[in-house]
Amino acid sequence: MLGSSMGAGEWLTLLIMAIALGMDAFSLGVGIGMKGIGLKRILLLSAIIALFHVLMPLLGMTAGQYVSELLGNVASRAAGILLLLLGGHMVYNSFRGGDSPGVNHQTGWGMLLFAFSVSVDSFSVGVSLGMFAADVLYTVMLFGFFGGLMSVLGLLLGRRASRSLGEYGEACGGIILLTFGLLFVF
Repeated sequence: MLGSSMGAGEWLTLLIMAIALGMDAFSLGVGIGMKGIGLKRILLLSAIIALFHVLMPLLGMTAGQYVSELLGNVASRAAGILLLLLGGHMVYNSFRGGDSPGVNHQTGWGMLLFAFSVSVDSFSVGVSLGMFAADVLYTVMLFGFFGGLMSVLGLLLGRRASRSLGEYGEACGGIILLTFGLLFVF
C-alpha cells in the first residue's frame, strides 16, 4: 500500500498539510465561482490545479533533498522557518482583501497561470518536506488529490456562497502551516 511504511503521525501531518495547501485553491476558487464558471470548466481547471499540486511539490522535494544534503542538521530549522514564512504570508493575504488575481480563467493560458499561482505554496512546502525525506510518491499524490478536490469544492461553493468564506479558508490553511513551522523550529 502507498505510504504504508509511514507512521500514523507522519501520515496525519501530510494529510493536514495537503488540506492546508488545498485551502488556497479553495479560497481563490470561491472567488472565481462567484464570477460564474460552467461545470466542464470547473472540472478542467480543477484537474490542472491537481496536476500542478503534484508537480510543484515534486520539484520542491527534489530541491529540498539537495538542500538537506548541503545543510545537514540545520535542515530541520530551515524547513520550519520556510513553513512559518509561508503560513504567515497566507494569513496576511487572506486579511489583506482584494479580488482574486486578474487572470482570465476561461483561456488555456489563464487556467495554467491560475493553477500555477495556487500551487506555488506547495513548492515551498515540498522543499521543507524534501529536507525530512518524506515519502515522495505518497506526498505528491496526496497533495494533488486535495488540491483538485479543494478547488472543485471552492468553485462549486463560489457559485452559491459569499466572498468572505474564501478569505477564512486561506487564513485557516496559513494557520495550519504556521503551526507546523513552529513545531519544526522548536
